[in-house]
Amino acid sequence: MTTLQQIELTCPVCETRFRSQAVVSTNSFGGKRTDFHERAAGTQPLPYLVHMCSRCGYAGSEKDFTEEAEITPTLREHVWNELAPKLHQSVLWHQQHGAQGGQGSAAQASLLGNGQGASSGAGASSSSGGQTGTTGATGAVAAMVTVPGSEKYEAAARVAEWAGAEPRQVADLLLRAAWCCVDEGDVEAERYFRRRAAWAFEQALSAYDGVAREERAVLTYLVGELWRRVGDHRQARGWFEQVPHEITEAHSQQWVLDASRQQKDAPREWFG
Repeated sequence: MTTLQQIELTCPVCETRFRSQAVVSTNSFGGKRTDFHERAAGTQPLPYLVHMCSRCGYAGSEKDFTEEAEITPTLREHVWNELAPKLHQSVLWHQQHGAQGGQGSAAQASLLGNGQGASSGAGASSSSGGQTGTTGATGAVAAMVTVPGSEKYEAAARVAEWAGAEPRQVADLLLRAAWCCVDEGDVEAERYFRRRAAWAFEQALSAYDGVAREERAVLTYLVGELWRRVGDHRQARGWFEQVPHEITEAHSQQWVLDASRQQKDAPREWFG
């Protein structure tokens, strides 16, 4: 089963202290889909591998909330102008519709918290600027926001772009947003993020040093699988047929060849 623990983070953009959930341990007993979406038995860990500030909407992995995070004036401006308003709208929508962080069960909803009622303290605010019971760094710790995992990954991808991250890193975040949409039951958003992830992976593959040579075959296959899953079979076939040209070690990468042929001719949803 997946084990979670509550952690406290400090946003490097607005210095807000807030609570989030982090994965302590998980499993892969649920199998792996042919787009590499690994499933756990029980609670899915994916939404808890990325965190979002409950005041300004800045998002990233746990390390992105440490002193190592480089926050430029331009990045900070983008966060306040684009992510903060969107966070505020999202929290209000999910509160009104009873959505709880993209998780369906009441137990998981309770685990995430309701995004309100942070402990009172100096500087506390109930809603201003996208806050949900948020306080400053010197006040009490804010409650967790209740936005779906896909929205957190989308925000993290935008932060990565503004920070000048490589297309491969942005693509990985967008792919995880699509995976979250599967559990959220949002088919249109899933297709949207798959297309964006495919374009970002294509951009990485087109750069001379965007992808390590030994990884190109796997990513070429993945782009094909992403296009197949959004229904663009012409593009999917073209990428699958490109896989043999990207193989660098025939023995260890035979599985990639086999997977590309399978997904081109008789696609399956799961490996194994």
